[in-house]
This record gives sequence, C-alpha cells and structure tokens, in this order.
Amino acid sequence: MGIFRHGTKDTTPADTTPADTSAALPDPTGAPGSDDPADAAAAVEKLGPFDRSEVDGLDGRLDLGSLWVTGVPGMELRLEVEQESQKVVGVTAVLGESAVQLQAFAAPRRDGIWLDIRHEIAASITGQGGTADMTSGPFGAELQARMPGQGPDGRTVFSPARFIGIDGPRWFLRVVLSGRAAIDEDAASVLLDVVRATVVVRGDEAMAPRELLALKLPDQPEPVVEHGADEASVAPNLSDLKPFERGPEITEIH
Repeated sequence: MGIFRHGTKDTTPADTTPADTSAALPDPTGAPGSDDPADAAAAVEKLGPFDRSEVDGLDGRLDLGSLWVTGVPGMELRLEVEQESQKVVGVTAVLGESAVQLQAFAAPRRDGIWLDIRHEIAASITGQGGTADMTSGPFGAELQARMPGQGPDGRTVFSPARFIGIDGPRWFLRVVLSGRAAIDEDAASVLLDVVRATVVVRGDEAMAPRELLALKLPDQPEPVVEHGADEASVAPNLSDLKPFERGPEITEIH
C-alpha cells in the first residue's frame, strides 16, 4: 500500500499543504539492468522505460497522464502541483531515505536532447558552487552531482543527486535520484526498477522540444486533507536549476 501526496509549487520554492489518499502499488515488472555500460542501450530497449506504443495497456500501472507508473510496497508517490495553474508538474517516488523524480518532456523526432541537457545541468550546478561528474550507468551517460544549499546554521551544505536522461521516440525522460539512492547502488536499484517499468505517453499533438508533457492526478476517491502536517522531503532543493524552459524541479514538501 502506498500513500499519494500532492503539494503545490510556486515560481519560487514554497511551503505546501500535502493531501493524502491511498492506492495499491504493484511491484515493478522490470528486472535489474546490466552492470556493463556497454549493455546500457540494450538494457533500455529490453527493460524500459517504454513508449505507449510498446505496451498493450496499463498492466497495473497508475495512469498519471504522460506517465504510467508502477511501484513497490511501502513506496510513497508525491505529485508536485504548480500553485497558479494547479497543474501537476512532477512525480516523485519516495522509498525510505531515497527518492526518484520523473518528468517527461517533448523532444525532436530524430535527435535526442540528453547530451545538451546534461551539459546544461552540469554548468548550472558548478556555477552555484557544486560539483557534477560525468559517469556511466545502466541507462548510459549520467551525472553524479553534489548540490549546494544552506544548512540550519547558515553554512553551505551539499546534497547528493544523480541525474539520468533517457531519450525516447519524440520524448525525453529526466530521472533524478536523491537521498541515499544518489550514492548507494543497493538503495537505487529498487527505484531504477520503477523507472524501467514506467511508460511514457507522448501523444500526437505538436509540441516544442523541452515542453513538459502533461501530468494529471490519479483517478481515485477525493483525498483526505491533513492540515498542519510536518514533513520534509528527502530530495535536495533543485529550484535554482533551470535546464528547461518549462522544467519545474523537486520542491521541499512541508
């Protein structure tokens, strides 16, 4: 059983009031990928994430519009909602001390955009005083980053984050691992299985490259709102990182 939360997001980082509903989360259908970077492309092709054309139906996944997401027992799914438009702009799965954010964007028909995006992300992070190292992972090239932020005492602290980009047919899926999953392969493996089982629904409408694909709240009973809930996100604050024209980032949920 998992808890779904949706928070609001302003144009600047803002406090949110979470709302809870419960929904069953099926186990992911994918298997762990190869540890050999040379097999990365084959792993993506065989294990996902998938394009809508590659699956027959939801197969137990949760329909969030442009993303169909599965899960694991104990996983919490947080939906970030833009305050002004009330549109869902991000999906974050939280499991223990780890989190993974998923966002899907429109991309050109022929050329992938992850090469350009990861250079933009790296430049943004290093420009803020953090670090971003290029590494290889199960989906190919990725970034291992240390995100700068301000601690309770006013000093600069660094939070780990792992950026993964996956170029699909006319879409791009950006994955951000944070918390323990950003530095611990064992913690990351379960969330990466969730990524592999994800389905991206691009749609046929014309969209500009890097435009966020529409997300929606899941179809379920009206949520029960908990007022005054005190909860901190395990994810680093990425609100100052702007590699996309319309690419809202993980917000802290209080």
